[in-house]
Amino acid sequence: MQLADSVNNNIPIEIENVVVSYREDVALRGVSLRVGAGEFVGVIGPNGAGKTTLLTIVNGLGKLVSGRVTVLGKPVVNGGRHKLRRQVGYVAQIEDIDPRVPMSVREVVLVGRYGVLGLFKRAGKHDWAVVGEALEMVGMSHLANRPIGHLSGGEQQRVSIARCLAQEPRLFLLDEPTASLDWKAQTEILELVKRIHDERHLTTLFVTHDLDALPHTCDRVVLMKGGLIVGDGTPDDLISAESLSRLYDLPLSVVEERHPHIHKGKS
Repeated sequence: MQLADSVNNNIPIEIENVVVSYREDVALRGVSLRVGAGEFVGVIGPNGAGKTTLLTIVNGLGKLVSGRVTVLGKPVVNGGRHKLRRQVGYVAQIEDIDPRVPMSVREVVLVGRYGVLGLFKRAGKHDWAVVGEALEMVGMSHLANRPIGHLSGGEQQRVSIARCLAQEPRLFLLDEPTASLDWKAQTEILELVKRIHDERHLTTLFVTHDLDALPHTCDRVVLMKGGLIVGDGTPDDLISAESLSRLYDLPLSVVEERHPHIHKGKS
């Protein structure tokens, strides 16, 4: 992706009427979204709603059928994407890592610096200092020399977040980062993400299909279904038993039983 100049840096993410298709499947159907600098936006919806594709186009990897995407004040068009992606930190859901993988926690986090350094430059004193700071922020300094495959799921996700921070990004994208984690690890990751957002003054997009994994401190929530944005507003305005019933095609009684703390909303 090539990047051209744009004057609006106060809106780091602008998506206008974007259509994305994978063969016969249309993943996004004319989606528009603006995210202001420093906002923490939660994106929630069922599997197949287009949430991951939304992150993909912000990350400079998606191929648009039509529409326009501007990231960090730069229109994203076909070409090279390196300059954009090094400013965008991305954390996916955890995957099983073979215990035999010959990389330490510290070395995995250093991978995040390659977007800044370039593949063929050696890490210097400053780069290792950034790695150390990232490990300290996620509470993993004491395991810096542990093989990455010897960690628990929650610990591996902390390392993934540290690797993202080592890029020194301006945007913080998280795609189901608490999936497959137990309740304690999930809670700790949510608290860590919010703290990083606040302390690093980042703009954050947090994607999940699970309402319980949605940070309660989001400034906004975006509801997605069938490749469309079907709701965009504050959590208090949008998160209700009625709206979740429509979003997930579940009977209202099921939603109320599963989430008794959520107000019913308008009928």
